[in-house]
Amino acid sequence: MISDLEEHVIEGNGIQIHYVTKGEGPAVVMCHGFPESWYSWRHQIEALADAGYQAVGMSMRGYGKTSAPQAIDAYDINHLVGDVVAVANHLGQGPVVVAGHDWGAPVAWFAALMRPDLFRAVACLSVPYTGPIGALPEGIDLNGLMAQAAGPDRDYYRLFFQEPGKAETDLEADIYKTMRGFLYAISGDALRNGDISEPFDGHFPAGEAMTDQLVSPDELPPWLTEEDLHFYVEEITRTGFRGGLNWYRNINRLPAITAPFLGSTIEQPSFYMGGSTDLIAGNTPEAISAMQQALGDLRHCEIIEGAGHWLQQECASEVSSAMVTFLEGLD
Repeated sequence: MISDLEEHVIEGNGIQIHYVTKGEGPAVVMCHGFPESWYSWRHQIEALADAGYQAVGMSMRGYGKTSAPQAIDAYDINHLVGDVVAVANHLGQGPVVVAGHDWGAPVAWFAALMRPDLFRAVACLSVPYTGPIGALPEGIDLNGLMAQAAGPDRDYYRLFFQEPGKAETDLEADIYKTMRGFLYAISGDALRNGDISEPFDGHFPAGEAMTDQLVSPDELPPWLTEEDLHFYVEEITRTGFRGGLNWYRNINRLPAITAPFLGSTIEQPSFYMGGSTDLIAGNTPEAISAMQQALGDLRHCEIIEGAGHWLQQECASEVSSAMVTFLEGLD
């Protein structure tokens, strides 16, 4: 466990929000993804604190010691960004840097887009920026478009997550096995070790379960210890997967919620890193190119060869070093 770590629980945006801090200096608020924890940023928390920053790792809505509201619509992008705003305001520093990985990346991107007065820069991993597209015509939604792209013989993990209770039953049958499989199957190690033949892009045969797609290694990769794994398992065992899954159940609401920002972009300094074997969340060359054209001040854009989805853990030193360099360039 990280030494000198401070834990905080605040009342904000209608819920209790838990976050950890280490260090003194300009704040960097870090948002994790599915199915993780503030702990996924453990290496960067140490590195940023050592470099003279206040590293802030949030437990996102539905995770850890942060509240997990019952209503599905309590997990839309407005609520998620609102939670980050609550933490940033509570820090009392004025504008801060926001960072995100996986689902935390869209939260960070949209926080920067919606509140440029509060977020002075944004750094994201594994999910490139995709700007607002505006509300879709009646009868068309994102889930329908994803189903059309998958075709009749394939399912897609985001679609599998839609039906309340279905994914929970599958993922919670053996939480240790699920977490071990998730963290390995979409890492660079699974491909490198020959346990999968091609990067998993989220599609799988219709009728199968999500856990059927997960690969559990004989030995954990060097970036993940049994202690790390047990931390995640204990967190999810306490909360279940419901809160995190509800983020996916609000995907159809995303275009309309972000529609007021159509035509605008993020002008603050921005940063992106991804892994070359990571296709689970749209980390494609086409998406990278579109992001580079869309962002007003993209100062760092790097794809790490051979790396998978869990970038800040798989390539901890590379990510930490690049983030510190980016942050130093802001001052």
